[in-house]
Amino acid sequence: MRAAFAPILAVSCLAAVPAALADPTVVELYTSQGCSACPPADEMLGQLTQREDVLALSLHVDYWDWIGWKDTFGNPAFSERQLQYSEAENSSVRYTPQFIVNGTDRLAGPSGMQLWDLVQKNVDVSSMTDVLSIAPGSEGRRVTLSEHATGGQLILVGYQSEATVKVLYGENAGKVITYYNVVHSWDVLGDWDGAPGAIDVPQLGNGLHRAVLAQAQVDGRPGPIIGAVKLD
Repeated sequence: MRAAFAPILAVSCLAAVPAALADPTVVELYTSQGCSACPPADEMLGQLTQREDVLALSLHVDYWDWIGWKDTFGNPAFSERQLQYSEAENSSVRYTPQFIVNGTDRLAGPSGMQLWDLVQKNVDVSSMTDVLSIAPGSEGRRVTLSEHATGGQLILVGYQSEATVKVLYGENAGKVITYYNVVHSWDVLGDWDGAPGAIDVPQLGNGLHRAVLAQAQVDGRPGPIIGAVKLD
């Protein structure tokens, strides 16, 4: 999925630089302001944003907008991304809320304990990898790529750390809901063949925080996330 397109940036080859921190586990929450089942999951995601070993991202879908409230963060590209995850499992069914962890593990409407256990399982694996890291002295302007057997797409994510919305209509009418790490931009920087190197990362406007993901592609659909780094 390519939401907002960015210019493809050249990857320069160099010797890999060891990362100071392991890659965080990436947790995607597919949510909607128009879905009454979503606020508890939004709170769970907020708790995950406090962890350094997790990159928790809130992706708002638009397919609940018809029910009476248009999600102020809804993006049809995120709805399509979630559908592609489902199609990768030979399904067309999408759930809200739904958590997807490291591009592979899925939970629809989970309890907190289910989510924590799944995240911790992935954190234990991610703690042994250092695929992406901030290049020394670059102040977040360059990301170092360690060698990896598969490679994948390099994706720049722009997100807002916190936003509070008063929902006026629909299933959540009258509720004031706080959302965390709300994704506003999703730019494919280019393809990566798994060779060691580095890539320059543009700044983003509107006070957005940045993260870079390396995600394998399986038959043109999003596959396992093999590396991630928080830049801001």
